[in-house]
Amino acid sequence: MALPWLESLPVWGSPTVETDGYPLRFATLFMACGVNQNHWWAKGAGAEMELGKSLQPLESLKTKFNLLTGLFNENATGVGIHPGQTGNILSGASLQKGSELRGGISVDQVLANHFADTTAQASLVLGCEQPITGYHETNFSMAYSSHISWQNATSPVPMEVYPSLAFDSLFDNRGSRRNRSVLDRVKEHAASLSRQTSAADRVKLEEYLSSVREVEKRVVRMRDEESKAAERSVDSGRPLVAMERPENGLPEDIREHMRLMSDIVALAFQTDKTRVATLLLCRDISGLFYPFLGVRKAHHSASHDDLSEDFEKISTYYVSQMAYLAQRLDAMPEGDGTVLDHSCLLFLNNMWSGSKHDSTKVPAFTVGGLGGSLETGRVLDYSDRDKQDRRLCSLYLSLLDRMGVPADAFGDAEHPLADF
Repeated sequence: MALPWLESLPVWGSPTVETDGYPLRFATLFMACGVNQNHWWAKGAGAEMELGKSLQPLESLKTKFNLLTGLFNENATGVGIHPGQTGNILSGASLQKGSELRGGISVDQVLANHFADTTAQASLVLGCEQPITGYHETNFSMAYSSHISWQNATSPVPMEVYPSLAFDSLFDNRGSRRNRSVLDRVKEHAASLSRQTSAADRVKLEEYLSSVREVEKRVVRMRDEESKAAERSVDSGRPLVAMERPENGLPEDIREHMRLMSDIVALAFQTDKTRVATLLLCRDISGLFYPFLGVRKAHHSASHDDLSEDFEKISTYYVSQMAYLAQRLDAMPEGDGTVLDHSCLLFLNNMWSGSKHDSTKVPAFTVGGLGGSLETGRVLDYSDRDKQDRRLCSLYLSLLDRMGVPADAFGDAEHPLADF
């Protein structure tokens, strides 16, 4: 069981690329099918920034937030709708139609390869909706609609959709170990460590252990459902990916599913188990429903009326998931700052308008200062700039450089994003 940063103990071992001695982390949270454009705006700067309705969940994070307007992914335009607008959102690569997958490595996996020898896990690739198979009417594989993280030009990174298995990967829960609480297994070590730390660290340690236990309790409830689903799959002769929730063992309430996945990313970052994560909150052409919002249509259908009050509720809900993760990280002290201060969380959507399938610009914002290397509290509008100055991949070049992985080019960009 990995520990969070404690001031009483040597930190993180030998310094690597971190400018201030703390690990730098990167995570992407993805929502598909556009946003309600009327309410997706911000103006002003810092604590005085005014947020549109859809961005209101970020109110407490305004000084650590950047809204990026007008960026676009050129190889996701002019290729038809949905899969061709999604599978290269983190790579900028040109996607191939037909039976053979071909695109490019995604920016998260470039970072994962860089940190592979530094952390226990190169990256976390999580999702809240099962991938789908087959082909879209545009002749692109639906694999492009289901995956944003790609380990190379032809292979998506396997995505974990079960919270219990994602939790197990963090805490070495194999075989019979799953039947015993993580905290019970380390109880004596934790007690011994507590006696050696400062009073402030004892409080941090207790808070951390309580947080792990709270997540573990929620995961345990779902583990049984996952096991039952596996049995149903065998009995019915249907793969889990072809079954609907909760029959497939996924949480029936997607609110709990998304929160759990965010909690797992937060624990992984807090303990430096990994420094790179992607969370596919919903896939492209999503079939998720939102009865708790009072919305009757499924996600994809609702996006075809994207200026409606219903889709505004959906847009705001997804922003609230980013706000939840950011607030969790911001509540984790690390040196003179927080884990969020040493991270960059990127929110992405594959299109601006779901009704028009318009991907000529994409909704995007960041939260976190990446160890002080990223100025925050800004609204950055690239809409009126030349095409070469508003590429989404230029943003990735900037982030790669700040995380110690400088590159001459990435995707379709050859220079970092100006003013970022």
